[in-house]
Amino acid sequence: MRNPLSQTIVSIKPSGIRKFFDIASERADAISLGVGEPDFDTPWHIRDEGIYSLEKGRTFYTSNSGLMELRNEICNYYRRRFGVSYDPKTETIITVGGSEAIDIAIRAMIDPQDEVIVPQPSYVSYEPCAILAGAKPVIIELKNEDEFRLTAEELEEAITDKTKILVLPFPNNPTGAIMEKEDLEKIAKICIEKDIFVLSDEIYAELSYKGDHVSIASIPGMKERTIVINGFSKAYAMTGWRLGYAMGPAEIITQMTKIHQFAIMCAPTTSQYAAVEALKNGDEDVKKMRTSYNQRRNFLMNAFKEMNLPCFEPFGAFYVFPDIREFGMTSEEFAFAFLDAQNVAVVPGTAFGSSGEGFLRISYAYSLERLKIAMGRLVEFVEELRKRG
Repeated sequence: MRNPLSQTIVSIKPSGIRKFFDIASERADAISLGVGEPDFDTPWHIRDEGIYSLEKGRTFYTSNSGLMELRNEICNYYRRRFGVSYDPKTETIITVGGSEAIDIAIRAMIDPQDEVIVPQPSYVSYEPCAILAGAKPVIIELKNEDEFRLTAEELEEAITDKTKILVLPFPNNPTGAIMEKEDLEKIAKICIEKDIFVLSDEIYAELSYKGDHVSIASIPGMKERTIVINGFSKAYAMTGWRLGYAMGPAEIITQMTKIHQFAIMCAPTTSQYAAVEALKNGDEDVKKMRTSYNQRRNFLMNAFKEMNLPCFEPFGAFYVFPDIREFGMTSEEFAFAFLDAQNVAVVPGTAFGSSGEGFLRISYAYSLERLKIAMGRLVEFVEELRKRG
């Protein structure tokens, strides 16, 4: 019998995030700080709108691109929050989460052997999506000393005549790193000069703690070469609603819609109606959650300082990326040992690329009470390691 499997997909490793989540879920009373899921319930007025849509029998397919009302609200939101204007009819598509948007954007733009530049550590989907589209991923290893920001020098060095897309994953998962306007202007200059496109994943745009997020699409000359990816999971605590979106040049969005049409049809209708309410009346909810995350971020940074565990200060998303290289263990060894000794699950930095070796991702999308318990256990674990060392 012939091998029924694609060797391309067999060669791709499963997500390292889910690996540790699954292990922790099987352990009694384990504290898991591994998954990037808000611990807040979706705000009631948003849930209520979803319920109302069901009560009204709105259980039909929407257009492939999504409800026009929702696309209008998304465009209004990006114009008022980030200063970028899009046409809701031709430059916007609603997807099943931001992850689908990433996948179909790459597939719509890539021919075999094109190169996609992926800065790492970063979200686990970019590299596999590039491979599945037939592209060659070109990895840029971001550095702790640069606060895990992408530098213009690193980008220029990675570009070849086959480079087509730069993935710009900021605010960053797993590091919490951000790119400020002056950083983006340097990147934009190179993208324009070298004629490459940008996939700007802005799912954590509302979770920025050092001024407002800046979209690279707002920089002159970049809107026409940028696909912006965003969604509702992180800012509005709507992970299970599975709703994202993409905005960009009409010719790219048209082809993304074609893939979406054949593979998905449309995003969930109930979720779309709820998302309209989120964009219209959810600003205060986002503000409250962001304030809470920032308090947790400050708590963790102070805890690392007290235990002398190095960690650069992250100003985005809801992750910290402490440095554990002093202990002479790999990230995976440390994470397994910490789980065994203290029943706390964190994610090895290598789940996000080889440049994450020597680091851990700890999510603070959890209650302060849970974080306090976990940090107390980390203190005990670190002290024990230092005694042995």
